Amino acid sequence: MDFPLLTVIVFLPLAGAALVALPGNGRPGAARVIAATVAAVDLVLVGWLTLRFDTGAGMQFAEKAAWVPQVGITYHLAVDGMSLAMVALSALLTLLAIVASWKTEKKPAMWFSMLLLLEVGMNGVFVAMDFVLFYVFWELVLVPMYFLIATWGGPRREYAAIKFFLYTLFGSVFMLVGIIALYLQTGTFDILAMAEAGGLAPSFQWWVFAAFFLGFAVKVPVFPLHTWLPDAHVEAPTAASVLLAGILLKMGSYGFLRISLPILPDAARQWSGFLAALAAISIVYGAAVAFAQTDMKKLVAYSSVSHMGFVMLGIASLTPEGLNGAVAVMFSHGVVTGMLFFLVGMVYERTHTRTIAEVSGLSSRVPVAGGLLAFASFASLGLPGLSGFVGEFLSLVGVWSSQIWAGWVVVAAVGVLLAAAYMLWLVQRVVLGGSSPAVETIGDLTKAEIWVLAPLVVLTITVGVYWDSLLRFTDPAVNAVLTLMGGA
Repeated sequence: MDFPLLTVIVFLPLAGAALVALPGNGRPGAARVIAATVAAVDLVLVGWLTLRFDTGAGMQFAEKAAWVPQVGITYHLAVDGMSLAMVALSALLTLLAIVASWKTEKKPAMWFSMLLLLEVGMNGVFVAMDFVLFYVFWELVLVPMYFLIATWGGPRREYAAIKFFLYTLFGSVFMLVGIIALYLQTGTFDILAMAEAGGLAPSFQWWVFAAFFLGFAVKVPVFPLHTWLPDAHVEAPTAASVLLAGILLKMGSYGFLRISLPILPDAARQWSGFLAALAAISIVYGAAVAFAQTDMKKLVAYSSVSHMGFVMLGIASLTPEGLNGAVAVMFSHGVVTGMLFFLVGMVYERTHTRTIAEVSGLSSRVPVAGGLLAFASFASLGLPGLSGFVGEFLSLVGVWSSQIWAGWVVVAAVGVLLAAAYMLWLVQRVVLGGSSPAVETIGDLTKAEIWVLAPLVVLTITVGVYWDSLLRFTDPAVNAVLTLMGGA
């Protein structure tokens, strides 16, 4: 098509960020309206993209132009089913984050412009098909997230922001080394052309895979590279936590699917056992540590380590079921954990505490908030009929039918049991029981807050009941990756 739809989807928030910044912090109303309007238009464009998307046609809506022709760098955008699922999630969560932070009073223009700038990087990563362009978007997200945490975060915000920035930058440096090595070997920065060409020596693939592993694993995050995540989540404001968990973590696993597997297939097979081991450790470790938390937000943060372990386990399987499961967990985790962080933030705004023992008995005082928190908790623990079950089930099936050790399924199942334990413990302590003094006088969710959560509830049920609503987009893309790997 002639209309550059992907370019508009990626860069419309950049124009919106500039417009938001122009009125300055003295006109918060204008900043809010402009930011919400731009994010809503971007979401509508993504909806249009979804309606026009052909699930059986592979890469679509390609836009390609010379950027730095002297070294073969191109402006190359395209989208397949995996990309589309992540871009849709990015656009939705950005709009909900803007609406949820509508009453922000501290530097509102800067706040909303940072959220829109963050959306530029998130959208760009999922549609960029040139390595240099991919790297630019990858690094771009660090800047707004750093300021969101450092400016609007909690008491230890500076420490958390610097730790987040340095950890992810550390991984990015190794990824850059891998990109340069691939360019020197192939003579192109085009991700798709590199995957289709193949022919890289297995020993070369192994070292490049190691470089990309450090870049992507920090972002996922995989144990033991996860230590930045709890600090960042606990200190980040609610909207930033939602986008961090919902989208930024998925950039790492998306990198494995888009780059490491199709371009370095021999190394992916060699590394699959190691990836599965780290994934299983992440699942059990994240769940066990989550069980020990007394802070609701920290519990949800460690649960992310466990859930992203299922993503890595599915990727390590190198099977259609496993890779579909990985993408399904990525999507569901963004929806469900985003809902949990929104709810924790809404409770914190009313009670000024996140300590589990101090916010018990929500159902008796704020039944809507309590009910939605229970719903999100059941979705997070993987209850059949809700979206959390889909990806975890497929990931385990993929591992069982793969070439890696089937015992990892048993280890992961322990993580499933622990997830049920800590989420039910959360529900029992926070939703049920006698009301604590902190919740005696608080009010229930407003209509605006319910509207923020409603789309996430609908998606959780829709994907959980009607799996094909998501898998019909992801399955052709997954099979294309495996075809490029030579039918692994």
